[in-house]
Amino acid sequence: MIFRHLSLAVLASSTLLLAACSKEEAAAPAVATVAPAQAYDAVAASAKGFTVGALMGANPVYVLFDPQCPHCSQLWKASQPLNTKVKFIWVPVAIIGPKSLPQGAALMQSSDPVQAMSAHEASLLAGQGGMSASANVPADVEAAIKSNTQLLDSLGADSVPFIVAKNARNGQVVTKAGAMATPALAELLGVSAP
Repeated sequence: MIFRHLSLAVLASSTLLLAACSKEEAAAPAVATVAPAQAYDAVAASAKGFTVGALMGANPVYVLFDPQCPHCSQLWKASQPLNTKVKFIWVPVAIIGPKSLPQGAALMQSSDPVQAMSAHEASLLAGQGGMSASANVPADVEAAIKSNTQLLDSLGADSVPFIVAKNARNGQVVTKAGAMATPALAELLGVSAP
């Protein structure tokens, strides 16, 4: 019986570890320089990304993601049913590998980022590596993605996806690392699940 409980605990903890992608290099954990209560204002003031969902939403939900992260792809999928209720701003960072920055730049520069992101995430989940993207990234877009990555570090996050939002029911700032199913995401954001 003890072995069974131990096995379940190990399985549960390994499942939690697989819910997010960490930085490529084995560096020291990020140390927050922005207090959790100020995280929302800090992200709102400086994050650069693209908007998806309810464009008139009063309190945008910021999702810092790396284009090479399969857990970010899962969160993208889980967020789709909430697009009629929530304004998501997807903020690309580059922490996983050399494709991250060019793919993030391609998504930011797309004339239809929702379609581009959907196709990219489907390709990534299918094991095809995501969209092809030019290594020639405009300096301003590269600077924006590097700034987003520094912002992620300043929040003390060392994995993606990383959500920063205000709960719609109580107005509290919430942060969460890792992917989750649609009902859990709706609960975190304080909206009704579809």
